[in-house]
Amino acid sequence: MEMEPFSPEVPPSASSGASPTHSNEDGAGTATKSPGTSGTTDNRNAGPPPPSVPAACLACRSKHLKCDGSTPCSRCTASSSECVYVASRRGYKGPRRNTAANPNKRHASSSPPASTGTADNCPMLLGATPVSLPASTISAFSPAIVLPDTQPPSPFTTNPSLSNIQLYRNPFATAVNGSRNLTLATNPAHATAPPASSLPERCFDAFYHYFHAGHPFVLPKEALLRIMKDGTTKLDALIAAMRYIGSLYVDAGPARAHYLDEAIRLCYQPTTPKDGFLVQALLAIIVGLDGSCEQERARELLSDCERIALEINLNTRPFAAMHGRGNPVLEESWRRTWWDLYVCDGMIAGVHRVTNFLLFDIAADVALPCEEHQYLSGVRPSPDVASQSQPSRYSRTAEQEIPQPMYIEDFDDQLFSGEERPFSSFAYRIAAARNLGRFMRTPTTIFPGDENVAKVEALLTNWRIHLPESKRYNINKNCQLDEMMFQAHFITFACTIMLHQPLSQLDSSPARSVTSCAPHRQVASGQDFNTHTQFTITAAYEISKMITQPVPLLSHTHFFTCVVTLSSIVHLSKWALYFIQDEDDLRQQIRLNIGALGKLSNVWKAANTACVQVKGVAQEIYRAKKAQQINPAFWVGFTQEQMITSLNADEGIMSEFDGMGMLSQVTTAP
Repeated sequence: MEMEPFSPEVPPSASSGASPTHSNEDGAGTATKSPGTSGTTDNRNAGPPPPSVPAACLACRSKHLKCDGSTPCSRCTASSSECVYVASRRGYKGPRRNTAANPNKRHASSSPPASTGTADNCPMLLGATPVSLPASTISAFSPAIVLPDTQPPSPFTTNPSLSNIQLYRNPFATAVNGSRNLTLATNPAHATAPPASSLPERCFDAFYHYFHAGHPFVLPKEALLRIMKDGTTKLDALIAAMRYIGSLYVDAGPARAHYLDEAIRLCYQPTTPKDGFLVQALLAIIVGLDGSCEQERARELLSDCERIALEINLNTRPFAAMHGRGNPVLEESWRRTWWDLYVCDGMIAGVHRVTNFLLFDIAADVALPCEEHQYLSGVRPSPDVASQSQPSRYSRTAEQEIPQPMYIEDFDDQLFSGEERPFSSFAYRIAAARNLGRFMRTPTTIFPGDENVAKVEALLTNWRIHLPESKRYNINKNCQLDEMMFQAHFITFACTIMLHQPLSQLDSSPARSVTSCAPHRQVASGQDFNTHTQFTITAAYEISKMITQPVPLLSHTHFFTCVVTLSSIVHLSKWALYFIQDEDDLRQQIRLNIGALGKLSNVWKAANTACVQVKGVAQEIYRAKKAQQINPAFWVGFTQEQMITSLNADEGIMSEFDGMGMLSQVTTAP
């Protein structure tokens, strides 16, 4: 690409006519007369002097040589040098007179007046006037301003008229041959600095970075951008809901409330079509409201979301194919939308104990989702059909193919059919939520020997012991967090606590003020620990152990907040006992839970409420134990060393409970 001169004035070529009153800036310093005027030189037979040029190139000027004014000039052509021109500043007096502190001193910033051309209005050019960007360029929402090369361009682009603006000039850059060169931004892809992302863009990106893995029903980012670019589908409500969820993870200020109101307004706008995208928008808002301590409002939207999902037959097998446009990724998204709505309905009913898990009783034959890496990779449009008029045709590759979906009956019959068929982590998450629904349909137990308790425990135990080896831990084959299995495990542990705690003889009255997620459930105390107590304590311990996994806590769904709170109630009830042998280990579990709630409270208001309540109960129990130590009978059976160790441990734990320092005890991976 041939480089353009900095000045809007293009230097004339050697054949063009030159003005007789201009002089060049080469080193000769000789005046040039008009061809019509007789000269005083002795060589009268010589031909007319060569025409002068208005400016010399930088290479000739630096060597004080004549320049013929061509582009490039003959000297630069011969020496293979870069030929660059700048406008002469000789005789220019305007801006320097008013802006320079010393009018007699020539400054580097003294440049010719900028013209009104677009290229000279760049604010980075020396001596240029500011550029007023159009309002649409600043306020337009662009979900992905910087995407990898493999991703499609964003449908929200900036003003194309600004793409060729020269950003900067550096007259002090020295070339290899020692001459001074002018550095010009000739390649917009490298010269233009990426603009700072706007708040809507950052919220859109935060949705995918923090939230999407915990509730992966929205299309992957690249697939969603392709549909947005197509422009045939109305996605305003979904984009607004995603923007609201993302604002929970960034410093959005007052815009967060505006994003929420805008999302709800668009969802209930009469012109918004009732389709799967509307269900996705409502479901995202429901999860955000539930984690922001607006459970009542979330339940109202959940009722409407479930009604719309059933009206459009989202729970039926043909829906994905009928509305998938021949796109396997979109078909998978519809299957995931139904099942994520199903799981969220169960988790809301389980942790809050107010709703009744409506979708558990709805007949559904939707296929099970695939693995996460298959959904995120999906399928790419085939190069041989990309230019055809049928955009719904997609080619499958061995690495990116979404497999043929399986169904819930396949999952139930896998042991008896004799077929070794792998199921996704999402499928095991659905199975865990289904066990939770079966527990919620079980009549209330009133005595330890109730057979209903044994039936539900058989479901939970079967879920655990028949897990494949690859699903027993919350990591995938690449040693990364498997959020779907993480949720499946904590749903099962929470269900175990809710099943066995009422029969555990573990007095829950010390933790009666922990009501951030669900009302207090009174459990009568007993003389001895029974089997139900062991089930309850073990499940609470396993939940606390999940906190120690080397992943950021904010990468989990907010429903983990209530599961940690449920585990804390069990720990606090056990710690309140008169004497326990593993007290130090138990206090470490309480520290883990409070620290996790403190981390989650950076985003979720519900976690902050739970953290304050659990921490307050821990302080009350500690003070009660300190008061008991005044009684000499308390230390019967203790050695002096055990007494000193216990007192020192108590002082340490209390100092952490009193301060906020304990909230930073839980370390997470960066």
